[in-house]
Amino acid sequence: MQTDALLDRFRADLAPLAPVAVWAHGSLAGGDYQEGRSDLDLIAVLPSLTPRTVWRLAKLHARLRAEPLSRQLHCTYLTPAADPDRRHPTWAHEQLFKRPVSPVTRRELHVFGRVLDGKPPAELLAPVPDRELAEFVVRDQRDFWRPALDNNSLWTRDVWVDLGLLTFARATVTLREGRLIPKREALELLPRLGAPVEVVEDIRRRRYGDPGPAVANRAALTRGYLGPAIDELVAAYD
Repeated sequence: MQTDALLDRFRADLAPLAPVAVWAHGSLAGGDYQEGRSDLDLIAVLPSLTPRTVWRLAKLHARLRAEPLSRQLHCTYLTPAADPDRRHPTWAHEQLFKRPVSPVTRRELHVFGRVLDGKPPAELLAPVPDRELAEFVVRDQRDFWRPALDNNSLWTRDVWVDLGLLTFARATVTLREGRLIPKREALELLPRLGAPVEVVEDIRRRRYGDPGPAVANRAALTRGYLGPAIDELVAAYD
């Protein structure tokens, strides 16, 4: 399996930096991973993150570029005492930048995180209270996804249509029930939430089967649905 080979190579290359822990979250940990289609979402906790360490991480990921699936490998780097809400070195989309570890990611790690090396998340990360999780989900829908609907160019890309709908369904369940759901369950839920069925089936085919021709007006259908749906969700919990 190419995924296992890439993870083994990554962990071997990371070993000289003496990681305290390496964890998987997202689809890889939650049981909905599709090789070649899903991202490899990782968190690595290192003893320190000096400028030289960050430089070595950039070199590490550059060396991995020739490996199959390396474009899907995303990893955020923390130290044991780090505040996860601050921005941390992250390799994703074939570049190094900084971003926080969101409450959703931290909740995933506590509920179903997969320990690849070292200590479990419970020993290094504080739990995420339900209120903090809910407040983050509302902000994400209100301040990120709702304004993004006005950017025409974004929605010509499949990933925005897919993630826009899936994230909305998952946000709905988190706010209503306080739990996290995988993408497969989100796809099952979307038609019951009023999402355009043809777009949902298009996403399902591309994620779990043969893609086939894309729905021609999928962007317009998605944006037309998500605008009022997000407004209603946010109004109920804001």
